[in-house]
Amino acid sequence: MKRSDLVADTAIALLAERGMRGLTHRAVDEAAGLPPGSTSNLARTRAALLELTLARLTELESTVFDPEALASPVTADGVARVVARALHAQLLDRRRTLARYELALEATRRPELRAVYDLAGRRFREVAVALLAAMGSADPARHAGELVAFAEGLMFYAVAGAGGTSAEDDLRRAVADLLTGMLR
Repeated sequence: MKRSDLVADTAIALLAERGMRGLTHRAVDEAAGLPPGSTSNLARTRAALLELTLARLTELESTVFDPEALASPVTADGVARVVARALHAQLLDRRRTLARYELALEATRRPELRAVYDLAGRRFREVAVALLAAMGSADPARHAGELVAFAEGLMFYAVAGAGGTSAEDDLRRAVADLLTGMLR
């Protein structure tokens, strides 16, 4: 494993366990079993550490969202299955989701992180626009935003809310219901 991945993976775990205040260069070094100063050598500033962590998180999240698994033609059921599979994977390892929420909140206070966060999220939104356009949406950009917001809401409810479902079939039905309503 590359040292940058080890540092970022450790930072993700620390964010999930301790929150933003628990993420320090020293804490990453200790938790990763690295010599003191290793994290600082790789990511000099807190902003650099946050950006490294966000980049790794985006990379990990993109491995669970596989729009290439869709058959042609693109159908609401097919999209619902792919989205549900990705949501389910995210909810199985809640650390990633918790870390992303920590980073999202921090991005509201740090414009430089906000730019990186928005750029990372654009990849997922662009795929959603393309999928909804392929399904015949009358307004793919608006519907993609609603689909992303719905998926985020399902994850938040399951992780930090009253405890929504994380069962893949339940998630698939919820997303299918949303898509059916949108595409009516």
